[in-house]
Amino acid sequence: MDKEVLAWKNKGQTIDVKGHQIFCLKEGSGPNLLVLHGYPFNTFEWKSVWKNLVKNYTVFTFDYLGMGFSDKPKNHSYSFQEHCEIINFLIAHWGIKETHILSHDLGVSIVQELLARDLASQNGFKMQSVVFMNGGLFMDTYKPRMIQRLLSQSPKPIGKLLSNLLTKKKLEKSIKSVFGPKTQPSDQLVNQFWDILNYKEGKSIAYLIGRLVFDKMNHQEKWIHAMQTTQVPMCFINGPFDPNSGIHMANRYKELIPNPNVKLLAPEIGHWPQIEDPQGVLSYYQAFRAEIPPAPNGNALA
Repeated sequence: MDKEVLAWKNKGQTIDVKGHQIFCLKEGSGPNLLVLHGYPFNTFEWKSVWKNLVKNYTVFTFDYLGMGFSDKPKNHSYSFQEHCEIINFLIAHWGIKETHILSHDLGVSIVQELLARDLASQNGFKMQSVVFMNGGLFMDTYKPRMIQRLLSQSPKPIGKLLSNLLTKKKLEKSIKSVFGPKTQPSDQLVNQFWDILNYKEGKSIAYLIGRLVFDKMNHQEKWIHAMQTTQVPMCFINGPFDPNSGIHMANRYKELIPNPNVKLLAPEIGHWPQIEDPQGVLSYYQAFRAEIPPAPNGNALA
């Protein structure tokens, strides 16, 4: 395993959540910040902004069940509801009463489910603010890659076969297609992502996790309603060049969300803003936090 990836793994710990070992990281001091990663890798995608975040916040994060350094059960029905239940379990374990959330890719859909649960008073904590980054918020606008369609829309036996046939070269091609032209991933980063994907034979179940991409269709009405009615401050930080969820997703966000707060990064930033433009992400995130209005009791939510 790559030394930097191993060092990341060694910083964390595993917590037993209903019989599954979930990899978690907690670091820093200040207001709580829950950070949620994307598909198909893990929390390591936050490495370029991590040191700056932990200077200002108590940052909590974890690898989703089936991904990264967490357990990867092979005969399991993965769901957004389960991801949210794991979050609620961990939040209680950490003794958190309220937290801000920063999310990317698959993480934005988990946050949408959390917002819906929040409206139904089904979370055990208060959501203080939410930031989305480059993810499939609206399926009528989302443009999945071919590899996503093949893995997640094929019958399970075919999806399983395709997962096992996935090579590093194919993964590299898929990753590079969503990065910006001037911020292409290094060979080291591709190797690191490959290590993470293969940990505990994770590649073999990529098709099971990938099915969540199109499970979003079953939740769109509920999720969009939650986004349109929530009182939780929201912001969308967007890498416009991303062919999956770039400028077209930002424009749809503006159409659907009341008083939309959209912050566009440089035109050639793609799907992984926190890797491609970490300073831009940090700057926009701090700007958003400064924009959050004071709570009713007069205290700012920051």
